Amino acid sequence: ILVIPFGDSQIVSMTEREDFVYKAKLAEQADRCEEMVEAMKKVALLNQELQVEERNLLSVGYKNVVGARRASWRIISSIERKEESEKKLKVITTYRLQIEKELKDICEDILNILSKNLIPCAVSPESKVFCHKMKGDYYRYLAEFTSGNDRREAAENSLVAYKWASDVAMTGLAPTHPIRLGLALNFSVFYYEILKAPDRACRLAKAAFDDAIAELDTLNEESYKDSTLIMQLLRDNLTLWTSDVTGEVETDEEKEQLQDIEDQDDPQVTEKT
Repeated sequence: ILVIPFGDSQIVSMTEREDFVYKAKLAEQADRCEEMVEAMKKVALLNQELQVEERNLLSVGYKNVVGARRASWRIISSIERKEESEKKLKVITTYRLQIEKELKDICEDILNILSKNLIPCAVSPESKVFCHKMKGDYYRYLAEFTSGNDRREAAENSLVAYKWASDVAMTGLAPTHPIRLGLALNFSVFYYEILKAPDRACRLAKAAFDDAIAELDTLNEESYKDSTLIMQLLRDNLTLWTSDVTGEVETDEEKEQLQDIEDQDDPQVTEKT
């Protein structure tokens, strides 16, 4: 058994690492997202580059725990905007702040792990893009509900992370690679939702879509489903955004249809080596 130093005095073997991964899979099947996250955090804290399966499990675990709260926040915020009773507003606001605290804790948790444990160990282009994309995503989630200087700082950090990931993806990953496409999708959503720049969002999404289309015939069978799914999401968002750029007004329902890679019902966009 290969033994790896862990922390100050603990020793973790490869078998135990495999046990953490297996427990995360069990937790996912049992729909126990928090425990899935805890299991994968133990793997991340080993300070080694994550394998494809481990990256997916970590991503899906955090996506599920943060996704439920993002959805809750949107619902409560919508109710808060429409409520006229001051008495009810007080209760609603307190509840919204509780959800925001949970969101902040989750985002800061994974951002800390990314900065201290995962990004320093990322070697392959896939790992580097994955980690910086994830960093951009979770700063974006912070920017969704914060305001003032906190929102500005989160947005700036998100932009820096997405740009760093894009630079690596442009040189290290094929235009049809699912990670590169997923990055383009989420980065374009950032431009649209956070920076309120629909024209920039459209240009980024269209360029990613067109570049992938041009090389679609070179896509291997294993990545075909993943890549074409994200390409469809890029096209769906472009359809919505084009009306905004041309001056048409979106309804609230149309805005809710805006999609990023974390909004999908599928467990994950599987990465392929």
